[in-house]
Amino acid sequence: MAATGTFSDDASEPSLRIFLPTAAPAMTVTLLGGFGLEVDGRAVELTLTTQRLVALLALGGRSSRSKLAGVLWPDAPEKRAAACLRSGIWRVNREADGLIDANRFTLDLGADVAVDVRTFVRLATDQLRSTSSTPARDVTGAIGHSEDLLPDWDDEWILADRERLRQLRLHLLEEQAERLTRTRSYALALDAALAAVAADPLRESAHRAIMRIHLAEGNASEARRAYQTCRARLLKDLGVEPSEITTRMVRAAAGG
Repeated sequence: MAATGTFSDDASEPSLRIFLPTAAPAMTVTLLGGFGLEVDGRAVELTLTTQRLVALLALGGRSSRSKLAGVLWPDAPEKRAAACLRSGIWRVNREADGLIDANRFTLDLGADVAVDVRTFVRLATDQLRSTSSTPARDVTGAIGHSEDLLPDWDDEWILADRERLRQLRLHLLEEQAERLTRTRSYALALDAALAAVAADPLRESAHRAIMRIHLAEGNASEARRAYQTCRARLLKDLGVEPSEITTRMVRAAAGG
């Protein structure tokens, strides 16, 4: 901590003025369920164009100015798109100073900006890579994100990230259900498996997770009921029977 001293005219002792560093504002970008920006706990409104600039950086990390301008203003001449980008950067940092870290060629979000998608991905991948037999305590925050990525936006560049996050959450829910089953936390395991089915009713692996939990509890009739629910949904929506692996699971429970 730096200090500077100044002497008064009639005193031999210095009068010290202590200068404390100014803390950077806490900034959080929300993309799951819709766009949001908070600075020191205060909601900040951005225009739709500047929201898209921030979202692109939150999802893709550091990017070149030319790439960002091309994505956001694909039909504009290069010079016009570059000018729009410069204006967008100025507008964002006017509302949230330091949100965008800009240099001559590239842009990124500030190093201390929190992004809910990044937190979700970190928690989910840590859990999926873990070799522990029990779920991590903080994984609940990850599977609690049931909202899609920016659901009201139809920009083509969002679609791949939206599907990637959806699949990550589904795999996380199934992994959570499996680990909770191994620890005999059947009610919690079933809650996770049912959440996966609710998110994607045609996902056979999620239906199998439900059947597996019922069988672990010794509830063969519940497992068969879950199988029939799966079969009816697949026949109605896709016109196909459950896969052999799903059918074998229930046949084994029924003694062949």
